Amino acid sequence: MALIFKAVLVTSTLLQAAVAACSKRPAAPANTYKQCQALTNHATEGCPPGTIYVAQNDSRAHFDTIQAAIDSLGNTTTPGHILIAPGNYTEQLNVTRQGPLHLIGMSNKPLNGDLYSDINVNTTAQNDVQIWWNSANHNALFSDNVYTGVLTVGPTLNATLTGSGPTGFSVPDDTPFGCTDFRAYNIDFRNEFVPFADGPAHALGVGRANTGFYSCGFYSWQDTIYIGKLGNALFYDSVIAGQVDFLYGFGTAYIAQSTLSLRSCGGGVTAWKGTNTTFANKYGVYIDKTQVIASNYTIAQKIIGRCALGRPWNSQHRSIFMNSYFDASIKPAGYIPWGPTTPNLSNLTFMATWKDYGPGYNETAEAQSNVTLVLTDSDVAPYRYPANVFSTPDGTFGNIWWIDQSVL
Repeated sequence: MALIFKAVLVTSTLLQAAVAACSKRPAAPANTYKQCQALTNHATEGCPPGTIYVAQNDSRAHFDTIQAAIDSLGNTTTPGHILIAPGNYTEQLNVTRQGPLHLIGMSNKPLNGDLYSDINVNTTAQNDVQIWWNSANHNALFSDNVYTGVLTVGPTLNATLTGSGPTGFSVPDDTPFGCTDFRAYNIDFRNEFVPFADGPAHALGVGRANTGFYSCGFYSWQDTIYIGKLGNALFYDSVIAGQVDFLYGFGTAYIAQSTLSLRSCGGGVTAWKGTNTTFANKYGVYIDKTQVIASNYTIAQKIIGRCALGRPWNSQHRSIFMNSYFDASIKPAGYIPWGPTTPNLSNLTFMATWKDYGPGYNETAEAQSNVTLVLTDSDVAPYRYPANVFSTPDGTFGNIWWIDQSVL
């Protein structure tokens, strides 16, 4: 009887937590291309003029692979739009062009006002367009983690290399800026090499580019998303899944009204490296109105109190969880040092929370940890919104023109 009661109690608690988490989900998905995205028999209807159509089994398609469509646009400043039909595409995508490029996954979700990230421990999300590339840098199989990626956006290979050590790869100063306005809508990027952390396995890598992802999914286990130097990335109504350090990099990422899905625990959710510049920068990862939850009911029961919000890849790590929901998976103290012999902590380390809530949020334990910073309203104000943190390469803030205006 006691065991049955305990199981019922745990189930009830998880369901109540799921309801609480859903109370602050986004009101609607991005709707800029909702007519274009609709699943109809008239491909590209409602799309911008000149939209390229990609499909695997449709004679009307311009291409049957996404990379071929990207390559056809060339490295010009002319905006490009690519509509992608439902299907499973197995390919690595590499975007080096400077002009705007929008990858538009066909889906009825935007037209119906259905959210992608509105999930809980008993449900999953899946877009109609799936892009797969299964690869991991196990035992340094590759010279750099970037070679594992499903999608990489940057002007050159050097601009997207992760490198190693406290400063990573030294990108040459004369490297141009890449895509000024890359977007993806309702597309899943999956790197499912093995069902556990077996080395860095990028779903996404960005360097020297402005990128926005709307109702997208990113699935891997270790180092799922890498935002490199001078990289800007906004994620809205998206799901990012991983186990070890699955948000890492040097650039700036802002995750809004999304879901961080814990496949297990290892390292931390975030692992950022700060960078010295001649101007004041706010490089880091900012998580706003987002739920941090176990990926399913089974794992939820195994990782209670075990997952760290993050750890400092170098001592200038900056990340903030703002007004977000933590399920019981999160460690009471929040963040942790990098490791027992190399904590990577200094007066420059900024690992913080602000007005978070849920069974995994323990403000007292965080404050007493001497690692996690519990911010006041005035403390968080300089980082609160995308316009506060996204900057141009020379450090001018307010660089948000490339973000889909329907979500601002």
